[in-house]
Amino acid sequence: MSEDTLDQNSALTEKSPAAAAGYQVLARKYRPTDFSNLIGQDAMVRTLTNAFDTGRIAHAFILTGVRGVGKTTTARIIAKALNCVGPGGDGDATIDPCGKCQFCTSIAEDRLVDVLEMDAASRTGVDDVRELIEGVRYKPVSARYKVYIIDEVHMLSRNAFNALLRTLEEPPEHVKFIFATTEIRKIPVTVLSRCQRFDLRRVEVATLSAHFRMIADKEGAKLTREAIALIARAADGSVRDGQSLLDQAIATGAGAEISDTDVRGILGLADRERSFDLLDLTMKGDASGALDMIGEDYANGADPVIVLRDLLEVVHWLTRVKVTPAVANDLANPESERVRGNDLASRLSMASLSRAWQMLLKGLQEVQIAPSPIQAAEMILVRLAYLSDLPSPAEAVKSLQSGGAGQGPSGGPTATPGTEVRPKSQAAMAAAISQPAPQSGAEAVSQLQQIQPEIKNFEQIITLLDRENERILRADLVNNVHLVNFEAGKIELRLVTGAASDIPQRLYKFLNEHTDTRWSVVLAKDGGDETLAQQEGNRKEALRAKVAAHPFVKSVMATFPDAEIETIRNLDGDGPMGEISEVMPGTGAEENT
Repeated sequence: MSEDTLDQNSALTEKSPAAAAGYQVLARKYRPTDFSNLIGQDAMVRTLTNAFDTGRIAHAFILTGVRGVGKTTTARIIAKALNCVGPGGDGDATIDPCGKCQFCTSIAEDRLVDVLEMDAASRTGVDDVRELIEGVRYKPVSARYKVYIIDEVHMLSRNAFNALLRTLEEPPEHVKFIFATTEIRKIPVTVLSRCQRFDLRRVEVATLSAHFRMIADKEGAKLTREAIALIARAADGSVRDGQSLLDQAIATGAGAEISDTDVRGILGLADRERSFDLLDLTMKGDASGALDMIGEDYANGADPVIVLRDLLEVVHWLTRVKVTPAVANDLANPESERVRGNDLASRLSMASLSRAWQMLLKGLQEVQIAPSPIQAAEMILVRLAYLSDLPSPAEAVKSLQSGGAGQGPSGGPTATPGTEVRPKSQAAMAAAISQPAPQSGAEAVSQLQQIQPEIKNFEQIITLLDRENERILRADLVNNVHLVNFEAGKIELRLVTGAASDIPQRLYKFLNEHTDTRWSVVLAKDGGDETLAQQEGNRKEALRAKVAAHPFVKSVMATFPDAEIETIRNLDGDGPMGEISEVMPGTGAEENT
């Protein structure tokens, strides 16, 4: 065997220290073993600490929160705290388990028979819960408490929940239940009311950044501050998600320093600087430049959905800078972002940022369902570019009042001589029409007089009710009222049997609120004309009879014996029935259909 072959064999059999020891991912390696290492859940830790100190330990806990915030980890730490006996073997339940006694080590190694973990996602039926209930009756083999940890408890069936209720309400003193779920709304209220609930929060970006920096230092990895911050933001409050991303970033670096550019490549995110550039081009109205940039990104493998999400994130951040300028000076953000953020926030108005947010948010949905996502994304950018410099409604009104001079568009660049200005008069006019112009005192009085006309007959009251959209009172007056007498300022009427007794009061209130005349409404016991509905019905019947008596209609009915007169139209004097059109001027929608 040659020397080269010996060298190759030795290289194949040689392993790195991590491989020799059996590599463990960061999410498992740095899993908290006690509450002192659990980050971001201070409120829950404080409550549990007081409960253990005062001996007020609940018999059932339910832990809820998004993935990766420590629900199952917390359940195991509680199991340790309940059963820890201390290094000397004579300790009591404590919020700070020693981690060295036989029970702490057995729970950590998942081999203590008195602590049972059940995955409700795979054991959802009532038979599984019945097996659990049968075991509740027996005391723990060696530990202080028998602890049941049920993960993803919302996956249990309704019958399984019902079977668990009685035991959950009055369990033996030696039994504790700990439930974990990401879907708290799927848990029956009857179960929630029997548990002490803890909502585990998303971990803040600053806390995650410090935690990931500590892990990177222990692992001997070199990551820039921007790379750590980017991983913390991408984790979205989940410690486990962030640790997985950090694990991947460390493997990518292979000993070299890892920058935010490397992390963006791992996450498939566009360069943050390009997101600022793309938004800047779009808000300037440079649709051609924006399309060229997104085309380059797409050719380099960028996902249009991710590009729009990055733009949404930038718009949100700029809006926060606009509202709270101190956000731009946060050292957690890279210097380039702080500089670009201050620049863009100073040039863009709040109205243009709000409009951009709405359009991008709507566009994101369109891109996700479009047959060609890149084409949909390009259309969104073109649309945003052409609307970015439109004036707000208030600015449009001011511009019209001042003759269209002096007021620049909202959030867009001001036109200079020699530059092309896109026509937008129609949009400006539409915005101006949507906002009523201020009125002088004389104009307001004149308009008030138009709104409150003089009422001369009962039909004008019906018209006024239509204009004020008083549909119920109108229907009552048309169908349930016999008019006995009508005078200026006084109405006497009789109600149809079974009609609402408060019609006079409602009519009195309406007339005195919407007219200048002081009205009184009197209720009569008998007399009066037919209701307006009856009068309209009689008029239609008379018209129908007159039409049926016409010689032309009679000839048609004779030719088609089974035919019926269904609709009468206003012929305006034309055709064989023109001579009867004068009886139906403005007769309503029924005859003019």
